[in-house]
Amino acid sequence: MDMHTVVVGTSGTTAEDVVAVARHGARVELSAAAVDALAAARLIVDALAAKPEPVYGVSTGFGALASRHISHELRAQLQRNIVRSHAAGMGPRVEREVVRALMFLRLKTVASGHTGVRPEVAQTMADLLNAGITPVVHEYGSLGCSGDLAPLSHCALTLMGEGDAEGPDGTVRPAGELLAAHGIAPVELAEKEGLALLNGTDGMLGMLIMALADLKNLYTSADITAALSLEALLGTDKVLAPELHAIRPHPGQGASADNMLRVLAGSGLTGHHQDDAPRVQDAYSVRCAPQVNGAGRDTLDHAAVVAGRELASSVDNPVVLPDGRVESNGNFHGAPVAYVLDFLAIVAADLGSICERRTDRLLDKNRSHGLPPFLADDAGVDSGLMIAQYTQAALVSEMKRLAVPASADSIPSSAMQEDHVSMGWSAARKLRTAVDNLARIVAVELYAATRAVELRAAEGLVPAPASQAAVAALRAAGAEGPGPDRFLAPDLAAADTFVREGRLVAAVEPVTGPLA
Repeated sequence: MDMHTVVVGTSGTTAEDVVAVARHGARVELSAAAVDALAAARLIVDALAAKPEPVYGVSTGFGALASRHISHELRAQLQRNIVRSHAAGMGPRVEREVVRALMFLRLKTVASGHTGVRPEVAQTMADLLNAGITPVVHEYGSLGCSGDLAPLSHCALTLMGEGDAEGPDGTVRPAGELLAAHGIAPVELAEKEGLALLNGTDGMLGMLIMALADLKNLYTSADITAALSLEALLGTDKVLAPELHAIRPHPGQGASADNMLRVLAGSGLTGHHQDDAPRVQDAYSVRCAPQVNGAGRDTLDHAAVVAGRELASSVDNPVVLPDGRVESNGNFHGAPVAYVLDFLAIVAADLGSICERRTDRLLDKNRSHGLPPFLADDAGVDSGLMIAQYTQAALVSEMKRLAVPASADSIPSSAMQEDHVSMGWSAARKLRTAVDNLARIVAVELYAATRAVELRAAEGLVPAPASQAAVAALRAAGAEGPGPDRFLAPDLAAADTFVREGRLVAAVEPVTGPLA
């Protein structure tokens, strides 16, 4: 567990801190300013709770039941009931890192001082994270409006010492037992606290932030594999010239072209268009790689802007304002996050598609400019990488299905009170699958391109120094080079791990310098 400590203040958090807590077990502390803000906001809520006039979320029911004024003696029960009833998720468990991100981001909003939650509740949230206690959260239960209700409710249930949770050893036990084992007292919820713990976009935001971190690595990796494929196909690097990209100044396109140019520097394979098989231009999947990869990069940048705004937000309903008002609002609606989650699934699918087209070209003797069929050792006796491309194609096909936007859908709920929802949680869940698949797709292209580069080298053509570094590192990672057919799945799995862990980028950067 990482001993790095993340301090939660009143003004939001950073993407880097979310990843540190969610994935790397960073400890969490509340700043003194956050504790003061929590206490000040709680005084406002307590004052409103003492008044005879109903205040939504403080002394009323919720959603379509907001018209009922709740008496003092029933309010603690009201808060417990909303958590218990809303913890209605179904399906497989959500990944530990997603739940930790969900919990941390809810704590971020609570610490802003706009929710009216007591300091001791916020501290217990931090204690759960630091103890490595992870509530059991299920796949289905959020419509992405009024927050990620069911997922957050399962987390709040653990705070109350109810339901199930996973301990730091990975064993699922009753939450009450886990809290007791770590010396954490269950929370007794007071007015507004139950509602405040489950009324946010934290799940979809957490998944967006982790997807952005993964996609940044995959886009750089895809620039490298595109360069390797261009090299193996004896393509031209002239199309990567900076002056060509300057006249269409999309920043992502320029960054991808520069990455590819750096990888290809010093190559003895590029520019053989006028050799035995003359051609004027490379195919689109080779020539237009910077345009496609770059457009995806620009989409990532837009999504990061949206994520940054959301990280600086306090999402709850109602909210406590600095002037003492407690006001209802619609800030919990997940549309801003849902849209960019869907955008990312679209660009990930297109990146996977262009990777697969280059792989297919490497394997087709009619289009590979002299490479053996399917990069096989003895074609006919050996099938080479024929079925590796089938696997890649199956992944691409699923990516296209996952690119269908979730946010274009809405389904009414809560007796038509919540009559337009974002489906942002669903967008986030399918994006996680898309990102996972994209790593595999890039890995297959890498595996094919490195084999093809090695076959060219055997003919006496000298690959670029960066290409040689990529090949050597991949082989050292357990993905073997050309030769007779063998059990291929372990090689592909090794390439997949190599790509998703960022080791491809790390292998070439000592040669190329830092890549975008």
